[in-house]
Amino acid sequence: MELAKEETLAMRKRLIGQSCRLFYSESPVKITSAKGQYLFDEKGTRYLDCISNVQHVGHCHPSITKAAATQMDLLNTNTRFLHDNIVMYADRLAATLPPKLCVFYFVNSGSEANDLALRLAEQYTQHEDVIVLDHAYHGHLKSLIDISPYKFRKLTGQREWVHVAPLPDTYRGMYGADQPSPGEAYADTVQDLIEQVQSKGRKIAAFFAESLPSVGGQIILPEGYSAKVAEYVHSAGGVFVADEVQTGFGRVGTHFWAFQLQGEHFCPDIVTMGKPMGNGHPLACVVTTAEIANAFTANGVEYFNTFGGNPVSCAIGLAVLDVIEKEDLRGNAIRVGATLKKLFTDLHSKHEIVGDVRGVGLFVGLELVTDRKLKTPATKTAAYVVKRLMEDHVVVSTDGPWENVVKFKPPMCFSMTDANQVAQCIDRILTDIQTMNLKLEKDDI
Repeated sequence: MELAKEETLAMRKRLIGQSCRLFYSESPVKITSAKGQYLFDEKGTRYLDCISNVQHVGHCHPSITKAAATQMDLLNTNTRFLHDNIVMYADRLAATLPPKLCVFYFVNSGSEANDLALRLAEQYTQHEDVIVLDHAYHGHLKSLIDISPYKFRKLTGQREWVHVAPLPDTYRGMYGADQPSPGEAYADTVQDLIEQVQSKGRKIAAFFAESLPSVGGQIILPEGYSAKVAEYVHSAGGVFVADEVQTGFGRVGTHFWAFQLQGEHFCPDIVTMGKPMGNGHPLACVVTTAEIANAFTANGVEYFNTFGGNPVSCAIGLAVLDVIEKEDLRGNAIRVGATLKKLFTDLHSKHEIVGDVRGVGLFVGLELVTDRKLKTPATKTAAYVVKRLMEDHVVVSTDGPWENVVKFKPPMCFSMTDANQVAQCIDRILTDIQTMNLKLEKDDI
């Protein structure tokens, strides 16, 4: 028996913590089914999903549901029994990674993966201090709130062992794309920070960063940044952790992992992965070097995870890898992502409020500003665009320090038709704003 939408909402308000917020909280959408890149509400209305990077190969993909049901019908048990799925899955993942990343720990969420990465780094280096990027978000566990400026600045503040480096944003940061070597310039800010930390008698355990900062505003790291940072961090006795929870598994198209955009000679010491790898099923992972893994084992404390890497989860993970390959979803990300970026670039030429277009593959951001020269964030306009797009049955959201970046991380089956639909809708909305002379930043809405 299905509840009426109003009853569902009333029960949620009564039973679910109010800090667990809904999309479109003023007028929530009740989704009852999904397929591919589409969501359907209780009335059968179809919405184009530009937000669900979790359902990586598409909602309710038949190959994924079949793999899950088949394995669930056969066995799902504690991961401390011997089983083929976990080793076969680790072997498949290893084939996508640099050879030195060869030891896997399976967990249930990106937050769990990032917490374990912190433990690995601290055990290996015997240091405590962590460097993170400004406005970063790495998960909801307490340990991760402590290294997420996006969160801790609203709560207890910055811990003495956490150090915040500038976000390497070449659009509005201290070093722009017109700088001769912005990657090296931003990396040097990390070196300066390391020296400040060491001057206080402290030691670096890890530099911890998303390969493409998402909450920071769909940022594309400048060329050479990660390799230079890794050099500085290694010299200080620390390790480089790449958070691929939102960006891995071929989303960038040209590579399987976003950190590979930084060049074939760059390799992190630890990589965390999550969201897309289970296509909506709770599956995540940490991969590291044999040296770091051996140090973790040497502490004498057994590590086990009851559900991480269970037979059903790994069957789903294997199926996701199969779909990415068989349906050429990386190729689709290259082709459709390039089209989406080109369409948004056309909007930049047409509408003054579009300050910047950036992205790679199906990881794209549209930054809105009220003044291109001053780069004043158009926060309320961005919120209005999101609201209007929902009315056009297109689901998106915003990110960035000022919530003025309209972000696109759709399922990888996103099509050319979908890209054109999104661009046409945004063009119409921005044209309406201009025609009606709405001053949204002055509370016209």
